[in-house]
Amino acid sequence: MGCIWHWQEGRAEDFFAEARRRLESGGILAVPTETYYALAVNPWDSAALARLFALKARPLEKPVLVLIAGPEMLARVAREVPEAASRLLARFWPGPLTLILPALDHLPRLLTGGTGTIGVRQPRQSLVCRMMAAIGLPVTGTSANRSGRRSLTEAAAVAREFGAGVDLILEAGPCPGGLASSIVDVTAEPARLVRAGAIPAARLMEVIPDMRS
Repeated sequence: MGCIWHWQEGRAEDFFAEARRRLESGGILAVPTETYYALAVNPWDSAALARLFALKARPLEKPVLVLIAGPEMLARVAREVPEAASRLLARFWPGPLTLILPALDHLPRLLTGGTGTIGVRQPRQSLVCRMMAAIGLPVTGTSANRSGRRSLTEAAAVAREFGAGVDLILEAGPCPGGLASSIVDVTAEPARLVRAGAIPAARLMEVIPDMRS
């Protein structure tokens, strides 16, 4: 069974160091977000991505979104940030909004699904953002579930579901659950609502009125 790390503020640096060590060695972490637990790997490590897909039984053609500590990390994964994206992230990040952006050419194919785009989100969970800032690395943010099964909100449930398949689980209280993140494709003109989720379409259209669904 994966190691469950119970968050203690006084040991924050110890956790960040352990998370870095696990990610650099191809490990899989389970981290809480403002919706559900996410499975985090180094997005540039193709072997770790392959292990993640196998663990989730995820179809290889389905892209994986990445989490970032803040907009300053966008240049690590996105070729450009369209004006519509800038307006949306200014209003809704950190929060449950995934933006589909033009991907940098060197990103692994497993990450992008060969689409030339990348889904990106800055979560509202401050501990995860602090972790990414400390290690200087975005991480994958695919939901902690096997494909077709419900997403998980508690560390113990993640441990039961995946066992030793997950190397480190951050326990910082249960995730709220609810609707998954909304997804907007800002590579399209006009921007397109891919998935209605935690942020209602009406609120998104306050920022980009010409968004289509």
